[in-house]
Amino acid sequence: MGHDSLMWDTFNPRGTTLFLEEDPKWTRTYLQRFPILRAQTVSYNTRISEAKTLLSSYKKDCGNTTTGHPLKGNRRCKLALNELPDEVYDRDWDVIMIDGPRGYFAAAPGRMAVIYSVAMMARGRKGSGVTHVFLHDVDREVEKRYAMEFLCMKYRVGGIRKLWHFVIPPVVNVSDISHGFC
Repeated sequence: MGHDSLMWDTFNPRGTTLFLEEDPKWTRTYLQRFPILRAQTVSYNTRISEAKTLLSSYKKDCGNTTTGHPLKGNRRCKLALNELPDEVYDRDWDVIMIDGPRGYFAAAPGRMAVIYSVAMMARGRKGSGVTHVFLHDVDREVEKRYAMEFLCMKYRVGGIRKLWHFVIPPVVNVSDISHGFC
């Protein structure tokens, strides 16, 4: 959440806009200031310092789950955002903007889990259509490497400076995608 949250919400007048924010103080502040916004505070279990290890181990750790959803409740996969509100898992999202959590110092959560989880949700789309994913700060190594691994350059349709745009189609068998994204 930030100073532009109300703008993002107004761009989507008939849709659902949900902000996932890492800082409970920011969430409270902006919900008090703009009560029409919808937001949830999210805890991240990864750190930028783990990015290389997580990227090399996800195929072993993020395979099939017993929950029926590749993310929800998946405790083995450190890249899976596994404790989000059900609404996040149950909805086909048309547009997802990734601009958090913080990722500019070693102890920061980084965007590794967000990029992985968004890729899983986009590919797991049940209805028709595609998911547009916008990733900010691709000038940073972690964002760039994770985008190339999970969002796939073949799905990149544009970008400007530090922002890349991907259009990701669903896959037929979601349980197969954690071992071969691109």
